[in-house]
Amino acid sequence: MAAAKNEEAIYVYEGKNTKTKQVEKGELTGTSEAMVKAALRRRGIIANKVKKKSKPFFGGGGKTITAGDIAIFARQLTTMMEAGVPLLQSFEIVGEGQENPRMQKLILEIKAHVESGGTLAEAFRQHPDQFDALFCNLVEAGEQAGILESLLNKVAIYKEKSEGIKKKIKGALTYPIAILVVAMVVSAILLIFVVPVFADMFKDFGGELPGMTAFVVKISDFMVANWLYVFGSIAAFVTVFKQLNKRSKKFNETMQRVSLKYPVFGQLIYLGAVARFARTLSTMFAAGTPLVESLDSVAGATGNIVFFEAVKGMQEEIATGTTLTQSMRNCKDLWPNMAIQMVQIGEESGALDKMLGKVADFYEEEVDAIVEKVSAMMEPMIMAFLGVVIGGLVLAMYMPIFKMGSVV
Repeated sequence: MAAAKNEEAIYVYEGKNTKTKQVEKGELTGTSEAMVKAALRRRGIIANKVKKKSKPFFGGGGKTITAGDIAIFARQLTTMMEAGVPLLQSFEIVGEGQENPRMQKLILEIKAHVESGGTLAEAFRQHPDQFDALFCNLVEAGEQAGILESLLNKVAIYKEKSEGIKKKIKGALTYPIAILVVAMVVSAILLIFVVPVFADMFKDFGGELPGMTAFVVKISDFMVANWLYVFGSIAAFVTVFKQLNKRSKKFNETMQRVSLKYPVFGQLIYLGAVARFARTLSTMFAAGTPLVESLDSVAGATGNIVFFEAVKGMQEEIATGTTLTQSMRNCKDLWPNMAIQMVQIGEESGALDKMLGKVADFYEEEVDAIVEKVSAMMEPMIMAFLGVVIGGLVLAMYMPIFKMGSVV
């Protein structure tokens, strides 16, 4: 049976620097004590104490490091280097300017690694949760070719564009969900606290209640008697769904496949994946990474299992001599015709990276247009939904009063 993969943790260390002969203390991310000691030896530090850092009871330590933080960091570092600031000084300035303590610590750890003689790519690879293979490969290519500044700029652009697309798609999906949750909460408050007051008042009136009012009162009685079970079931469903999505690879992949079939939003997710494919491949190809190797990073960057499997299949075909254009055509109508035609022009003209960049720009603009259209379309629909649900509850409660008024 294969050993389970160790999770990364923060280790506190103390050791002697073989160059300065001084005792150094600090923290380093690693999967085991042995790995941390090996990393310290590469820095020229002989560790005499390494132990896993205990987690604060209330989850302290500042905000987590997000992909957005990494995008901003890449842009800040690029700006510093373009201004002629030395690399180590750039890290120091950027690190000190961070509001997130964890991000600041990460940057200063990278600086310490480079300061001790390691390469920048090696320093980034020690933090795989924050710096993916694409990021590290581009930095390594820049260091080897002496064009680190140029490739860091490409990394910054890639990260900014990629995060921009993700935020737009996430925002478009979050808006209707948030409104739905608010509608459910307001409806629950009315059913549990407001409707029972009216129901008691109706009993004193006598007579038969209108059908709509009687129906709402029955729902209210059910909610009052079982509200704990109702909310508990909803909370349990959401928790189980999140855990399955996080821990079950098969469930996560199934949801990714299904997401492409959502009305309207499926098209948004699809175009976002095409844009990320083109943007990532353009960035890798412009950095001089061979096409077959580039597709490793591109597959993961698409963010959807359907595209991941397609790109992996394309990688195998290209390795045997097939062109990128033909391998895209072999994917059973997955790729848009416009994208395939642009890639073909790029391959024939020797400007594949530029054409892929234009493809990415086009589909990023398409995502923007759909997000605007969805937002404009959702607003009246949401208002109508809220009017029917909340207005319906209010109307049901006042119908007996209107009926009595007409009788009098």
